[in-house]
Amino acid sequence: MSNIFLKRIYEPYDEMDGCRVLVDRVWPRGISKESAKLQYWFKDIAPSPELRKWFCHKPELFPEFRSRYLEELRSDDQKQNLMRQVLETAANEQVTLLYGAKDPVYNHAVVLHEELMNRINGESL
Repeated sequence: MSNIFLKRIYEPYDEMDGCRVLVDRVWPRGISKESAKLQYWFKDIAPSPELRKWFCHKPELFPEFRSRYLEELRSDDQKQNLMRQVLETAANEQVTLLYGAKDPVYNHAVVLHEELMNRINGESL
């Protein structure tokens, strides 16, 4: 059973969130640092600025975005280190990955969560 969950940062804080990690490159509009109640802000785990701008949250581009972002996650040393930190934390406590996107299906956090789950299950590169 996994200890890694996804949540939109605009949803209310809950003590059950455990370790709260913002995984967006850009700070979410209208959220104060106090109300975010973050333990970490891993902005470098997010897609590259070029990929983020190319995707522009268009659902029709999501399959290609997913593929490109997975390539970044699997080939970028900094992203690898941050994923390792999430996995190490999740081995001891619940981790909630926070994102700001309005769409709960077509966003980078969904891809990141999938990759982390694959690693937990030994299915990833």
